[in-house]
Amino acid sequence: MILTAFFKALGQIGDPRFRRVLFIGIGLTLALLVAFYAAFLWLLQVGTPDATTLPIIGEVTWIDDLLGWSSLVLLLVLSTFLMIPVASAITSMFLEEVAQAVEDRHYPGLPPATKVPFGDAVRDTINFLGVLIGANVLALVLYALFAPAALFIFWGLNGFLLGREYFTLAAMRRVGRDGAKALRKRHIGTIWAAGVLMAMPLSVPLLNLVIPILGAATFTHIFHMVQARR
Repeated sequence: MILTAFFKALGQIGDPRFRRVLFIGIGLTLALLVAFYAAFLWLLQVGTPDATTLPIIGEVTWIDDLLGWSSLVLLLVLSTFLMIPVASAITSMFLEEVAQAVEDRHYPGLPPATKVPFGDAVRDTINFLGVLIGANVLALVLYALFAPAALFIFWGLNGFLLGREYFTLAAMRRVGRDGAKALRKRHIGTIWAAGVLMAMPLSVPLLNLVIPILGAATFTHIFHMVQARR
């Protein structure tokens, strides 16, 4: 089921509505990262003196520059992890458009879906982003304690959260929030496994910008597949 849904989603990657959501997601994600980096640099400049006097060496004026370059390296490393919650949350806000494109092509006989109000979509996106970031920050303790298994913990945790959220968003368009939660509980194993397969390539820079689109489409297919089994 999962692979069938994924390959159907992959076959539609050239859809103009997919590309639109992709470009919006990339733009907003990069804007947030640049804003984060600018704020981080500002804090460094406020808290770091232009010159420092060290014993024997004397006055050192390059510490501020060194911290600036170090912060850039740090941001490049952190961006791999930041991209996952940010890109995924932004895409979830525009999932309606991806899901509708999937249904227009693969399920043309369906009645119109119930659109989620934009305010509710923004609220759900902010909640989702907060849960993703919070869970990953807390998981840093597990990464430190179980370093050899850190990558698997990362995939398992984010796979669960991504699968849970994307399936709910795709399903509630058709069966409402309560119906989506009931279906999610009934098929949690399939949803979690699909979420893990989505989280794994999210660890790869650049590719992690495309995967949320494919994930949204894949979970739309998964919803219709499990719904058909009822």
